[in-house]
Amino acid sequence: MREVAVLGVGRTRVDEHWDKSLRELAGDAILSAFHDAGIPGVQGIYAGNMMSGSANHQQHLGAYLADWVGLRLAEGLRVESACSSGAAAFRAALLAVASGELDTAVAVGVEKMTDSPSQEITAELATAADADWEADQGVSFVAINALVMQRYMYEYGWEHKHFAPFSINAHANGAKNPYARFQSPIDERAYLKAPLVASPINVMDASPMGDGAAAVILVPADNLHSNNGVPVVRVAASAAATDAIAVHGRKDPLWLRAAEQSSQKAYRQAGITPHEIDLFELHDAFTIMAALSLEACGFAERGEGPRLALDGEILPGGRIPVATMGGLKARGHPVGATGMYQIVEVVEQLRHRAGPAQIEGARIGMAQNIGGSGSNIITHILRSDS
Repeated sequence: MREVAVLGVGRTRVDEHWDKSLRELAGDAILSAFHDAGIPGVQGIYAGNMMSGSANHQQHLGAYLADWVGLRLAEGLRVESACSSGAAAFRAALLAVASGELDTAVAVGVEKMTDSPSQEITAELATAADADWEADQGVSFVAINALVMQRYMYEYGWEHKHFAPFSINAHANGAKNPYARFQSPIDERAYLKAPLVASPINVMDASPMGDGAAAVILVPADNLHSNNGVPVVRVAASAAATDAIAVHGRKDPLWLRAAEQSSQKAYRQAGITPHEIDLFELHDAFTIMAALSLEACGFAERGEGPRLALDGEILPGGRIPVATMGGLKARGHPVGATGMYQIVEVVEQLRHRAGPAQIEGARIGMAQNIGGSGSNIITHILRSDS
């Protein structure tokens, strides 16, 4: 397998894009990536998406998007793995280029959620859970995470207020990101007074849905050098793992075993330890998932994820900065696009083009995209040359 590097990136702001169709959103991100890369096209397109069939009444996204951006005759595929569809598309494009099958590929994540009523989107999100043993029992996706959070607080003695720093950090960082849906900081008072969704999860614990698209162009790393002082960003690791789709089917519902497995494989591939990661774009769909991810990936001891946040270690100047451009909480969570936003944000950090959100001295970044409530987790590590 040959080494692969990022040639270009593109994205739209996460928002309610009433004036844009699914193909226009994805097209904007892809064409921006072409412009950034300085190339007119690629040999393959891999589209990450979860719910276009129901929310937009459009399947067959490979040909749909290839046609729209002028890539007729190119290879085109849609990749779906619930909320980790974006990272899955990136991994598919990466393997195609690394294997030598293709020399250029674009991975794009796209989701257009505001075209459908919120209750339909809620029902569609529940399809990421177990249809027989979770969804059919009337348990929503938020409720599943609420049950996990309740048990976590009971087992380890944390109170709801102790999760506030995750949201406060995300919103502070989102305020520095022009592509984020929410660009205003919040304080602990706003966190604690937020309306309840499913106890103990309130609005400030949960990421917002939205419309958006993000894209990355991948090429072989050979002979790729910095351009106008922009560092080359290489893919150092790509790993994936699954777990029981239903939370109650896992040996331990408070441990993200798939996150542990995929991150450990990624560390081995990259030849590093967690202590060498300069920033971590984790999947903070809910604050409890942020805590569990930090523990499973080796940044905090079991049951101590909130402590990392309370001590300021997740802040831009901390030991392991997370959600550096708002994360899912402030940037927004257009489900099938989220994993690609994470990759783009890591690339921008490693290229030193993150503006006010820049993490000083960032050279190694990790992105982890979670499908379902921890049942399909994909981890990528990227490294810059400078």
